Amino acid sequence: MIVFTKAASLFPVHTFPPVPLPPSPSAQSTAPTLWIHPPVDPESPLSADVECLKWQAYLALRGINSIHVRTDISPDGAIDARLPNLLASKTNLLAAHLIPAWADEQTTPDNDPLEGYKDEAARDESRAWVALLEGTVHAALILATPPPSYLASLLSLKPKEPTPLAALLTPPPAPLTGFTSLFPPSGTRVSQSTVYAQYQDAISALAERLGTDKWFLGSSEPTPLDALAFAYLHTIVGSSNSSLRIQVTRRVNLVAWEWRVRQLVRTAFVRL
Repeated sequence: MIVFTKAASLFPVHTFPPVPLPPSPSAQSTAPTLWIHPPVDPESPLSADVECLKWQAYLALRGINSIHVRTDISPDGAIDARLPNLLASKTNLLAAHLIPAWADEQTTPDNDPLEGYKDEAARDESRAWVALLEGTVHAALILATPPPSYLASLLSLKPKEPTPLAALLTPPPAPLTGFTSLFPPSGTRVSQSTVYAQYQDAISALAERLGTDKWFLGSSEPTPLDALAFAYLHTIVGSSNSSLRIQVTRRVNLVAWEWRVRQLVRTAFVRL
């Protein structure tokens, strides 16, 4: 016991009062909070991830304002490990596909069968433009995105699974092996030049279709197509890939439209 006391005296134990943890941003606010991937610009509330930005634009163009955003949530903490998520209340966390139903509750839906488009033909046409944006344009963005470094891959506990590029292309790429091979068809051959050529045609067609209209397809109010188009155009304008960016920046109407809509979307969000 004497030996223990002498040894303990060499390493005295000091105690300190507990330090209270600061309340989390969500605890400080009762406003709906969207969890997103971080922006490129630390002063901006707009996500650098096109999937998150789609939903930010959708909410803003629905007229829903004063939405808080958090950028410190790991995708591992989100539903299905995918952002964005909407914290509608302290006990109600929504995956992205549930956001439209929540938005309907915050607004006064008019049960418009045309979904905001000026006529049935425009509504049907919008589906073709959605397919073009989420197919051809998205494929070009994937090709233009540099892969993560080897070190980043090692440090990532759960790397994000890449979107299958072949699934976005129309027509689909040819298989690497075929009927004349001893092996069954497997793999795909993606031509980068073909993807970029299709992308150039898509942006050209988008600019021509917008013309001098305020909203796509001549709608009097923004539609889901406008939210989608803004997400892609804003992401492309901020891209470090000049081959992608120049196809948008050389078209004055797309640049002016993106800038105008950007102001509307930015003001709808408050970054925590």
